[in-house]
Amino acid sequence: MSKAVYIATTAPNSGKSIVSLGLMHLLLGKAAKVGYFRPIIDDYKSGEMDNHIQTMISFFGLNIAYQEAFACTRNEVIHKLNQDKEDEVLDKIIAGYKAIEDRFDFVLVEGTDFTGEGGIIEWDINVLMAKNLGIPTIILTSGKGKTMEEFVNDQLLAYDSFKDKGVEVLMVIANKVRPKNLSFVIERLMSVLPKKVLVGAIPRNPILGNPTMKEIADGLDAEVLFGSAYLNNQLSNISVGAMQLRNYLTHFRESSLVITPGDRADIILGALQANLSANYPTASGIVLTGGLRPEDSILKLIEGLSEIVPIVSVKDGTYVTANKVDAIKPQIYAGNTRKINTSIQDFETFIPVNALAEKLITFEGNGITPRMFQFNLMQRARSEKKKIVLPEGTDARILRAVKELIDSDVVEIILLGDPLVIAAMIDQLDLDLDLDKIDIIDPQHSEYFDDYAETLYELRKHKNVNPTMARDQMIDISYFGTMMVYKGHADGMVSGAVHTTQHTIRPALQFIKTKPDVSIVSSVFFMCLEDRVTVYGDCAINPNPNAEELAEIAITSANTSESFGIEPKIAMLSYSSGTSGKGQDVEKVREATAIVKHKNPSLKVEGPIQYDAAVDMEVAKKKMPESTVAGQASVFIFPDLNTGNNTYKAVQRETGALAIGPIIQGLNKPVNDLSRGSTVDDIFNTVVITAIQAQGMH
Repeated sequence: MSKAVYIATTAPNSGKSIVSLGLMHLLLGKAAKVGYFRPIIDDYKSGEMDNHIQTMISFFGLNIAYQEAFACTRNEVIHKLNQDKEDEVLDKIIAGYKAIEDRFDFVLVEGTDFTGEGGIIEWDINVLMAKNLGIPTIILTSGKGKTMEEFVNDQLLAYDSFKDKGVEVLMVIANKVRPKNLSFVIERLMSVLPKKVLVGAIPRNPILGNPTMKEIADGLDAEVLFGSAYLNNQLSNISVGAMQLRNYLTHFRESSLVITPGDRADIILGALQANLSANYPTASGIVLTGGLRPEDSILKLIEGLSEIVPIVSVKDGTYVTANKVDAIKPQIYAGNTRKINTSIQDFETFIPVNALAEKLITFEGNGITPRMFQFNLMQRARSEKKKIVLPEGTDARILRAVKELIDSDVVEIILLGDPLVIAAMIDQLDLDLDLDKIDIIDPQHSEYFDDYAETLYELRKHKNVNPTMARDQMIDISYFGTMMVYKGHADGMVSGAVHTTQHTIRPALQFIKTKPDVSIVSSVFFMCLEDRVTVYGDCAINPNPNAEELAEIAITSANTSESFGIEPKIAMLSYSSGTSGKGQDVEKVREATAIVKHKNPSLKVEGPIQYDAAVDMEVAKKKMPESTVAGQASVFIFPDLNTGNNTYKAVQRETGALAIGPIIQGLNKPVNDLSRGSTVDDIFNTVVITAIQAQGMH
């Protein structure tokens, strides 16, 4: 899996470009291919582009098209949020990020700029994006205009915001700090933040803190009259030429921007001459106001000079222009290599780059987020579309789920039932579902019926099933759907929305049967918690497994977990942790744990262990400090069905977690059971997972 880092700022004009440029330069020295991504950019007029993206792609020669480097515009996000469509925003951002991640060894993700409408909710959006992308963050805060306490409080609030959502903070950086306060700021931050968090501080740099003549011209929408080759001139001071030249020259400062009416030839020529004189400071440029131009004779004189600073013309008056210039915020753009190189140099000088590089390279996430998990499911299902049969074709929830599945283009669907009845229900539900995109089969009138009945007879005649019984059973939708999977006419089956688990699973046990190395069919739920996805097993099938069966459930669940991108760290749950507990139930879990370790020594497994010790690192340190699973378990194996079923439902109801399942494991081909209380989302997710299971069964 590729690595990434998220750069977040706490307010506008924090100097994020310094960190982005410095980090990209650092990463390109550590990884062969580095990508760049901005989830949200500002809105631009037609033909304009985001300056951050242009600068990064151009200066570093990144192999990324402009449109690939961002997901959404600010107005698009605000519009979606106002419609309570946050999920659509996150899905689009994840899709854009994953497209970059798939191509590069490391991805630098740059957060928003805190400008314009919606700034009040922008911080939460940045936390949400970092969380759902599942990547660590670097927090940048500007120290300009703040007391030490205000600054430290800003940093702590930002740190807590990310940590509370399960996002790892690798480093906090203080920017635009007075040089004399650098060491003091670092010491103060280190005293209030955890030791594992790196701290850096970058001083104010006038080269980066002041705009160039290009930025002045762009900000004023000015016409460039002379000196276009010197638009990268940096200004440090602003002076308004409204007095007589002899008085004005006494106010002339180094790198001054001269603002004067366009008919003041004396100020214009005096400033140009002062720029050439060894006795006066240099000028950065001249802004001519009022829409006035110098007379032709003056223009001719200027054209003949050997060195001309940029001279631009604006329509506004001098006072309005001076205010506009004062409001222009400096940026770093692709053509200004001086600012770019200065940024990189400052980053390398004032940031502990070696320690940061080590953290970036060695960082391992705590798990996969629910949104990323679901996105990965969709991508995997689309990569090799499978055909899934849904026997309960006349259930309204099934039909609504089919509509979403077809629109998402993730699977092919077979519905069982009377085609006329199903078509009428689709019309009644106003689903706008194209019947040409699904197969509808009435079992009794199917071309497969006779063959299926004969096959069932041959498979079950040793159990005293005769041809007539086989035909009667084949009328049952569960038998017919399961036989479709057995014969290869469907890749998997999902049922149970209106039937019992036994009704759904019995045919699969009779003739699909278990895999050669599996003796017991079991189930798991994928529990999509707020910040991670975990696996619960067995919560649906086996009432009271013995130690050998419990061990097999654990090993099979670990395999399922790994196949869906979740690193298995198995907690064999009981009412006691470690060696302290006694009793028949805890001994069963202890024995099962020993069997797992013997059969598969490479698996990380701990048991018996209590739930709190399995999920809470602080409790784990007290109860099982040497464990590699305690406090960070991802696969939870319950000792019996009573405990497992009640626990998953309690967690689901009390936390709002999405529970995907039960997912049946151990069969030769995938058949999955739905709860009779299933929602449309439950059905959708179970079908997608069934399709992915089918991809691994050839």
